[in-house]
Amino acid sequence: MNADKIPVLLRADVCVCGGGPAGTAAAVTAAKNGLKVVLVEQGIVLGGLQTQGLVYPAMPTRVLNTDTPYITDLNRRFYMHGFDVDFVNDPQYKNGGDARQYPPELLAFLYDEMCADYKVDVLYNATLVGANVQGGRITDAIVHTVEGLGKIEANIFIDATGDAALSRFAGVPSVRGSDVTGRNQKMSLRFEMGGVEEMKLYKFFVKKLKDNWCESKPPEFEFAKTTHTEKFYFEGIQRGEVTKDDVAYIQAFCILGKPGTLSMNCPEMSPYIYSSTNALDRSKAIQQGRIMIRRLANFFRKNIPGFKNAYISREASMLGVRESWRIRGKYYMTKDDYFNAQKFPDAVCRSAYPIDIHDESLQLTHTLGKGEFYEVPFRALITNEISNLMVAGRCISADFPAQAAIRIQPTCMSMGEATGIAAAFALKNGINANAVDWASIPAQQRSYVTAG
Repeated sequence: MNADKIPVLLRADVCVCGGGPAGTAAAVTAAKNGLKVVLVEQGIVLGGLQTQGLVYPAMPTRVLNTDTPYITDLNRRFYMHGFDVDFVNDPQYKNGGDARQYPPELLAFLYDEMCADYKVDVLYNATLVGANVQGGRITDAIVHTVEGLGKIEANIFIDATGDAALSRFAGVPSVRGSDVTGRNQKMSLRFEMGGVEEMKLYKFFVKKLKDNWCESKPPEFEFAKTTHTEKFYFEGIQRGEVTKDDVAYIQAFCILGKPGTLSMNCPEMSPYIYSSTNALDRSKAIQQGRIMIRRLANFFRKNIPGFKNAYISREASMLGVRESWRIRGKYYMTKDDYFNAQKFPDAVCRSAYPIDIHDESLQLTHTLGKGEFYEVPFRALITNEISNLMVAGRCISADFPAQAAIRIQPTCMSMGEATGIAAAFALKNGINANAVDWASIPAQQRSYVTAG
């Protein structure tokens, strides 16, 4: 269809593409600042990998006292529902578990609630399929809905697709994969198992296998493949119950609010076989993941007390992509920024989360020293090519190792929040989004880092 014949579906001040942690934060924050916002989401649930991909608990930034207004609001809403959740700090529960555990179904509800409270127009079941650009500006994003093709016109666009889809449609340069290997990070297809007897599970790992890697116990117990348990999984391989790839990475968390249910951070599909930037590979990875899930579930039921009557209660409805395309923005974050604990005058968030690459051949995993942290500059969220575009989430302007550190949920939320703040500032002052000087935004309007 000729682009001129595609009807206008919606008009807004800001159009956010992608309703994951970054996109929802961007939309809510922009609306909170008085803008009319449309949030485009291809599924029927906000939260992206948090809710559809079952990626929880959220990893911490490991920098204390850095909650932004948006994250503080979200934490408060969890508390009102009986969950003491903190998406940034890393306090230990009384049983040693993780303080960012929550039922994903509740998070999805809270995101809907926030959007309703701030009057964000959420457009579910809408797939981004293109963008029109004139004079270095996006005039509209093209989406496919139940009505067919339609345009969303806006003054500012925010790409929170995770795959830099809007940016690539608009002609923004992008990179993908490792500079060393050319491969993307591993993908996962996570699942949950219900009917687990948590105390039996705990006693098996702690007393028989002599392993308690995070010093936790039910209802916050966690287990993983460690040096203490490697023999246990290797014996399963020898018996033909699982494959080496099935147990290459094993991690599981009891889910607060869902007694007897474990969140399984596995299986991972080999990046040697499946690329996150190849459409057919993604589909085949999903199929392979389902096969691996069933082998793992059978192995757990057969060999681990507490799993005898367990069952697969839920499978992810979104493939766990850690990294795909990343834009080349005004500033390109690199691993040196991480290793140097780099600070920036236009910092929008800070973190001490380590470089976390799921590829054993690269040997790049690294943790900063106590008290050290790095920052993400606003310039990594904007481009030279498109004046009314900002980017938030895992697809910002960063190299492969740096992206492996900044891709966690609270950092993505803070990046999204920053784009919402910047969108309001740009429109109210008649300037382009990519011309915003973060430090010139009044302190009381900025998020925590440069708020004075």
